[in-house]
Amino acid sequence: MEVSRTAFQGIKNIIRFNWHYYIIAAVSISLLIALSQFLSGILVYFIYATIGFTMLGILASLAVSYYVYDYSDLYQLHWIEKENPKQILSVNAGFDETSDLIKNKKPNAILSIIDFYNPNKHTEVSIKRARERYPSPKETISVETDKLPFSDKRFDLILCVLSAHEIRDQRERTRFFKELSRVLATEGKLMITEHLRDTNNFLAFQIGFFHFYCKANWTTVFEEAGLKMKEIHKNNPFISTFILIH
Repeated sequence: MEVSRTAFQGIKNIIRFNWHYYIIAAVSISLLIALSQFLSGILVYFIYATIGFTMLGILASLAVSYYVYDYSDLYQLHWIEKENPKQILSVNAGFDETSDLIKNKKPNAILSIIDFYNPNKHTEVSIKRARERYPSPKETISVETDKLPFSDKRFDLILCVLSAHEIRDQRERTRFFKELSRVLATEGKLMITEHLRDTNNFLAFQIGFFHFYCKANWTTVFEEAGLKMKEIHKNNPFISTFILIH
């Protein structure tokens, strides 16, 4: 069965799940415009410059989001096409956009789906909204990040697509990757797809790029979990996939 995303699905979800940021921005701009009526000289120019940069930042982030999630081939999952796994693990953080795509891509593999979302630890309001609108597949297993309910070396391929960064505590993230390493087969591959805290994502998302982690941070976590980086696949200028092995 062919699985496809609807037109503008990505950008609509971003606005739907993060609408509070846009409300805050709109109110802030309105207040600045009102304030400018009582000022003169260089202060007025400063306020209008602030408004301009704010609006430019919002438009840039939306344009890049459309490119990444709707226009690019990110959700074609091309980086797994050459793999021939028997057992696949799909890792999610409360919002699963990829498991059906993986099933379609690798119909002969056995797919297990886990969700490590814990509202007490992972407090992003956008995830809560996403879960309400898109419930997880019924076969999804809720897990703790420090104890996965699988035997050692079970999975030939493990995929974490835009999910692992939601573990904000680095010690917890390291423990989680140790568990992923434990259940990864000796010759298996662990693929982590993420935005990075780099120049491209700063230009696209401004302060929002702090929600991502830099390459050095990821590398430290991988090494502490006993994983080796085989290669980095650049999905597009804003998204990278780390391909890890034992």
